[in-house]
Amino acid sequence: MSGTVLRRAVTGSSLSLRYAGALATLAVAAVLVLPAEAGNRLRPVPILMYHVLSAPPANAPYPELYVAPPDFRAQIAWLAAHGYRAVTLQRVFDAWRGAATLPARPVVLTFDDGYLSDVRTALPALKARHWPGVLNLEVANLKPVWGIRPPGVRKLLAAGWELDAHTLTHPDLTKADAARLREEVTGSRAAIRKMFHVRVNFFCYPAGRYDADVIAAVQQAGYLGATTTNYGLARPGDLYTLARVRINGSDGVKGFAAKLTALSS
Repeated sequence: MSGTVLRRAVTGSSLSLRYAGALATLAVAAVLVLPAEAGNRLRPVPILMYHVLSAPPANAPYPELYVAPPDFRAQIAWLAAHGYRAVTLQRVFDAWRGAATLPARPVVLTFDDGYLSDVRTALPALKARHWPGVLNLEVANLKPVWGIRPPGVRKLLAAGWELDAHTLTHPDLTKADAARLREEVTGSRAAIRKMFHVRVNFFCYPAGRYDADVIAAVQQAGYLGATTTNYGLARPGDLYTLARVRINGSDGVKGFAAKLTALSS
């Protein structure tokens, strides 16, 4: 795999936490009215963020985005042993609205961009436990030899995975003009729907970069929510700035467990 593959996937959100919170509050007010009964079903949920499941090549600019397959399998085993059960983001959203239920310890497993390792490593590990994953697909990654191919995406869907949009070409959306922004946000949803006949209800900001215009474009495209690279638990009041937990190559099981334990305390 080329060392440039993951170069764009690392930067964090372009907003301050205060500004992001204000935008999210406005987004929720405009799109979703949460039920008055807060209750246990509105609790925050961890959304884990993975990229490539393999050892990093020698020239990898961001080796932390590569998680070794044995570490990944051990992390999934740790989750199961500690009572976690994987669910889709759609199920979390539905539960927050009162239209679905969640297991006692839900977790969402997201895989950004679209790589062969999603099929070769993630799929069998999750399928063995009857767990779904969430693929945040960059449409351009359907073509390279190291990217996931349409038959691979269909295998994930057949196993109950959710398919969400991660743009057409993974640009910095905060630097795109209005036409490019619309093409990347709306166009990726349309392309994925056409190819795979799924809903594509959620969006993932490339490299976690967004601003008010980007959020507005995501809303106008009809998405129900969007994930970021902001660290933490996803909360129902932040539908268009949902936080995630980045899993790094150096985490292993010990670091992985420390992150989940700290967030659940």
